[in-house]
Amino acid sequence: MDRKAAINFARVGAQKLWAGTVHIHPDAKTGAHHHGPLESVIYVVKGNARMRWGNALEFTAEAGPGDFIYVPPFVPHQEINASPTETLECVLVRSDGQAVAVNLDIEPVEKPEAVRWIDPTHPEG
Repeated sequence: MDRKAAINFARVGAQKLWAGTVHIHPDAKTGAHHHGPLESVIYVVKGNARMRWGNALEFTAEAGPGDFIYVPPFVPHQEINASPTETLECVLVRSDGQAVAVNLDIEPVEKPEAVRWIDPTHPEG
């Protein structure tokens, strides 16, 4: 997964907002996690996103180009590129500039492989 900031404190001085792009490689899946008190909005530009959420990741929905996904605070979820061949391209907005990600000990329905986040803060993933 490649994440690039467009709006954050370092670039423009944003105090309570992070916005940027995320490219999720074909068939990539995160583990179960939440983003603490942050709200997130994902806008799908290209590809097919699948989200699983709930205390046991029991709910699922898919989104395609032009769709928005809202992730409330503290909601366990798993992000998935539903395509085995195409990159998923999204715009991501979070309600704080901090990179909060709390990994959870929930057995995901769709098993993740080694997923690396690559951005200026984590250039090696």
